[in-house]
Amino acid sequence: MSKSLSASNKIMKNYLSELLTDVAEEQASVQALEKQAKDKQLESLLDKVNLAKQENAAMPLSRHPHDDREPEPIDELQIAPVKTRKSRAAGQTHTKSVNRESFQAMFFEVAGLTVAVPLIELGGIHHIEKTNTLMGKPKWYKGVMVHREQNINVVDTALWVMPEKCNQELLDSIKYQYVIMLNDSDWGLAAEHLVDTVTLQHDDVKWLDNPAKRKWLAGLVKDKMCALLDVDSLIELLENGVNINHD
Repeated sequence: MSKSLSASNKIMKNYLSELLTDVAEEQASVQALEKQAKDKQLESLLDKVNLAKQENAAMPLSRHPHDDREPEPIDELQIAPVKTRKSRAAGQTHTKSVNRESFQAMFFEVAGLTVAVPLIELGGIHHIEKTNTLMGKPKWYKGVMVHREQNINVVDTALWVMPEKCNQELLDSIKYQYVIMLNDSDWGLAAEHLVDTVTLQHDDVKWLDNPAKRKWLAGLVKDKMCALLDVDSLIELLENGVNINHD
């Protein structure tokens, strides 16, 4: 009887072992497929970014209705170092990407909040990697991420955009997957999900009447009721170590 019970237990252990192995292999297969899908989405978005930049180089800028300045040459805007960018006076045009009748924007999500960034002001998209924290930095400064010998300053976007709503429970629930690079700077916004790229017409955006109040905000995308970033001004705020409330 004991031999029969022992044999039965052995069979059951073997069965459970095989079952667990099958489950593990299936989970690994699903994770691999999910990674492939994310990589394809990222590759597709990067292709659109490159295409938008090529179109930007080929097309002349049109003037914003409220701008009294002559448009600057595209080449000068592209090669201007981050730290030498000049602050924009109130009433002046928003970033170069939104001076045309239509432009492309990429939408991404953070803690349920959707944000849009003009494609030609998108410096790249990276999978988020380990960040090294630095002493004396604001709470929203997630740390430095090294990517291909480049030191990237990663922003905890949720903490920067809505610090008053970021309790510990919300922060623990956020799963950052990507870093959205801002123009040619070393600053990147942490993002949970990449949504899509959309071509926006000028009238699709409710433009901010007084940019001096919210320098980081170019306007609101009406259809999605989400913020369209003013990338150059956002970089300036980050360089100065302040958040959305200028704290």
